[in-house]
Amino acid sequence: MNTIVIILIAVLIAGAGIGVLALVAPRRVDEARKRREGPPLQATTDWTNEAGDEFAGLTESARCDMIFAVVALEDDRSQRLLVHALNDPSEAVSLAAAHALAGSGRRGTVEAFLAAHPGQRADRITQALKLLE
Repeated sequence: MNTIVIILIAVLIAGAGIGVLALVAPRRVDEARKRREGPPLQATTDWTNEAGDEFAGLTESARCDMIFAVVALEDDRSQRLLVHALNDPSEAVSLAAAHALAGSGRRGTVEAFLAAHPGQRADRITQALKLLE
């Protein structure tokens, strides 16, 4: 047989195999996703800026990013925001705020807050700050 005929037969067999595979392959069924009921999964805060916009829509990681961005500003408003973040519903955000305040020379503010709010959370933040030193 001629080489071209062999190549054409191989191409035809491969094409037929691909066609059969396309016909028998499982199809994705389009179905509507069920809506999740209940409260939102992210923590809510009462942080507001001068315009009144709420930061409650931010995720936990976005609030942590904001903490570390704000600490560099070193103005009164930023410091008030950091002190307010110490009481955030998320422990990760409050730890970030405590670390940012302690790292910027305001460890006394953090210690005063933790003394005013004793408990397991304050103990864990204190221990984490010691590890981060």
